[in-house]
Amino acid sequence: MPADPRFEPPDPREIDPRAVRRAFGRAAATYDAAAVLQREVGTRMQSRLDYVKLAPASLLDAGCGTGEAMGELRVRYPAARITALDLALPMVALARERERKGRTVLRRLLPAALAGGRASSFVCGDVNALPFAGVAFDLVWSNLALQWVNDVPRAFAEFRRVMKVGGLLTFTTFGPDTLREVRRAFARVDGFTHTNRFADMHDLGDMLVQAGFADPVMDMETLTVTYVDPESLLRELKALGATNATRGRGHGLMGRHRWQKMLRALDATRVDGRLPATFEVVYGHAWKGEAKKTEDGLPIVRF
Repeated sequence: MPADPRFEPPDPREIDPRAVRRAFGRAAATYDAAAVLQREVGTRMQSRLDYVKLAPASLLDAGCGTGEAMGELRVRYPAARITALDLALPMVALARERERKGRTVLRRLLPAALAGGRASSFVCGDVNALPFAGVAFDLVWSNLALQWVNDVPRAFAEFRRVMKVGGLLTFTTFGPDTLREVRRAFARVDGFTHTNRFADMHDLGDMLVQAGFADPVMDMETLTVTYVDPESLLRELKALGATNATRGRGHGLMGRHRWQKMLRALDATRVDGRLPATFEVVYGHAWKGEAKKTEDGLPIVRF
């Protein structure tokens, strides 16, 4: 007799959204100092926009963090109205303060530069349930946020819902090889989950098509960050807020013996004296075309 899906236990690799919100809220003050990789990926993501002809009147930074990308997006699209959204309220508050200070300095140095500028909006919300009633954005930008989302197809559907026809979605996330060294080291000591369930690049492309996006383009590269010791790696992840938020995580103390065993397993991965941490970075973009079907699946015929 098949199991009733209503009573199936949750996937231990699923993300606990409340744990994510708490972790990033606590890490808001330490995030910028530790976010070297996030800034590098954001810079590479920005460079991909050089080849896209787009002049958005409005754009959404979905998963804005402390607002690091907003300055560059403002320079690239000075006439656009930017809406910054994040799940953690302390991150949103820091992003708003960053913009306030930046505009104050710019106004003093170049008063004319802000003559036509538009103030940004800041929203605390979830990409799986965007708090926008209708079509609003020409560009949706999301840098390294989707790995914290359980239902990525729903997030893509929400992005498409609030986008104008002809608008662009561009995003990055982490692929399955991310933090493989950490995952293997913890697997040596217990049966709990310790890293996220990262989506494959090809699966993400399929999700975009299923969500109704057109002409998806996917790309991937592997970046390796090295550390002096395991403690440095784990401290940086904590400073970023990238702690274990899976439902299958252990809720008690690991214990000194198992913790030391994990550290030794992680330390054994050294290459040329440095401890590597692998990050599989997935880049994707796709366009919102005209709808071809109604919400109930009927084809749309235009005359």
